[in-house]
Amino acid sequence: MAAAPRMLLILSENWTLASGRDLPELVRWSREAEDAGFDSVMLSEHVVLGPDAGAHGIMTNPRAYAAPGNQDPATPWPSSLLLLSAIASATSRLRLVASAVLAPLRHPLLLARELGTLDLLSQGRLVVQPGVSWSRDEYAALGVPFGKRGRILDEQLAVLDLVWRESPASFHGEFFDFTDVYLEPKAFRPEGPRLWFGGQHVHGPVLERLVRYGHGFHPFGTPTPDDLAMLRSGLLDAGRDPGEIEMVGGTRATFADDDSVADLGAAMAPIAEQLEQGFTTFCVKPSQFIDSVDELPAFLRDVMRRAEAIAG
Repeated sequence: MAAAPRMLLILSENWTLASGRDLPELVRWSREAEDAGFDSVMLSEHVVLGPDAGAHGIMTNPRAYAAPGNQDPATPWPSSLLLLSAIASATSRLRLVASAVLAPLRHPLLLARELGTLDLLSQGRLVVQPGVSWSRDEYAALGVPFGKRGRILDEQLAVLDLVWRESPASFHGEFFDFTDVYLEPKAFRPEGPRLWFGGQHVHGPVLERLVRYGHGFHPFGTPTPDDLAMLRSGLLDAGRDPGEIEMVGGTRATFADDDSVADLGAAMAPIAEQLEQGFTTFCVKPSQFIDSVDELPAFLRDVMRRAEAIAG
């Protein structure tokens, strides 16, 4: 019998189930997920949104995933790191995934401090997926050049890797410059929190970041066979074992109309194929399948039961 899939509960974007202001509710969901046997919870982030958030038209079914240009600019996006800190203190085993951390909108020393502290607080349960995101309005509001965001992220990753390992640390780059700084206490592990990377495709920068710093691959959407082959060859070329990379997949929810939830069994069916491709961890967003928070405990147990049956 294969190992049961590791299930990850998405806490962001569930505003058909919970108020955007009732953040303790999401902490309660996390405790229930841990009790049900989930491996992890995940939160994404935006600092602010502008008109370009809905530039392509707002999603017709509010249970769908938020994507570039498909959401109301007033969509709630609470601080993922602060909320994960509360979840860390209320749980003991659950991994805490800070997905889509918009690194270029922060100074890397501040980011190293925030992430390192949360990782230490949770005793190494933090997983971080740094990214550059898509909203020009958000970058403009924070005064960060949108066109340079990829280069900024690459420099930030080098800074994080440096200051989590060394004190004193010095860095002299295009965007950041400092000499003999001490960042203490360090993160739980000498190399810092686990890092995931992902995107719509395994293109140059994503692959380079994953090969150099990554512990997991979390694509947006379904990667092609070419994507997976490119990932494997890139890791092998760098002398890394592809088996060391955590492969993160997910459920595939389909809505019959704009007012209905999706069928959980149909959405979880693709997990079997993903397991054969080497994926081990699978995301599920509860609001896609239930419309009442009272159903959540039973839903979580049902997800785990189905996951175990797929592995069997």
